[in-house]
Amino acid sequence: MEHLLKLSDLTKDELLILLETGHDLKKKLKAGIETPYLKGKTLGMIFQKASTRTRVSFEVGMNQLGGHPLYLSVNDLQMGRGESIEDTARVLSRYLDAIMIRTFDQEDVETLAEFGSIPIINGLTDLYHPCQILADLMTIQEVKGTLEGLKFAFVGDGNNMANSLIVGALLAGASIAVASPRGYQPNEAILDQYIDHPDFLLTEDPYEAVQDADVVFTDVWASMGDEAEAEIRKKVFQSIYQVNHDLLAVADSEVMVQHCLPAHKDEEISTDVFEEHAKVIFEEAENRLHIQKAVLLHLMGVPAHVS
Repeated sequence: MEHLLKLSDLTKDELLILLETGHDLKKKLKAGIETPYLKGKTLGMIFQKASTRTRVSFEVGMNQLGGHPLYLSVNDLQMGRGESIEDTARVLSRYLDAIMIRTFDQEDVETLAEFGSIPIINGLTDLYHPCQILADLMTIQEVKGTLEGLKFAFVGDGNNMANSLIVGALLAGASIAVASPRGYQPNEAILDQYIDHPDFLLTEDPYEAVQDADVVFTDVWASMGDEAEAEIRKKVFQSIYQVNHDLLAVADSEVMVQHCLPAHKDEEISTDVFEEHAKVIFEEAENRLHIQKAVLLHLMGVPAHVS
């Protein structure tokens, strides 16, 4: 595991080791056990998109591991004045031990990895959101006790969450059904790769996707960068692409609901369903901290320290 650019970079064994390490680090934190495994290491955090969970979880996580997080706004870097990603990668690799970047274009993340000489972590792009899905999988393990054989369903815009969830679910041994309206379905390249997988279903019908699902996911209808389309998207999605009690009635009786946040309540998810599942949704948000610490340890070549 050299970088985390997308979940397909991982083998199943690597995925499971990351999850195991995340659980172990969470237990240690709750027990008050210090974990200064990255003492003397520095993580550069490049942000082209605004952030709450990504910024705070990586910054706090790096501090808890004994290292130093360095916030780098694109507006404060020469990248904001036209310096190339290639040159930025070569310069920062001489100062830092790893880079996390939250940006728009997946190509920027790939270029950082190609021209840099340190681990690169995709904190989010328009195409993928690997760290979020790792936190989701960790949370599902906590609640369900397993990933293997579960049915996941995603309802809504086929965005970076849907793209990464397809990969993560299948890698973990779960099945995945995605319900999105035509024109708003997941990335074509991902569909081409997985459309014939026996454990993947793409549909325009949320009820078909959610039927007997163990875990139901959703996300905002208009992601960051799509705000100009928000009203158009509401008209497309609001008729049937909301996770509410009517939809969950066809899911498993012990269905678990996940939302990567921020939530637009009474749009992609009804307020009552959100509040009923809020405990596990915010546990999922907390697990961003623990799983990202696991990613940092493994990418920087530090032993897993799993008890």
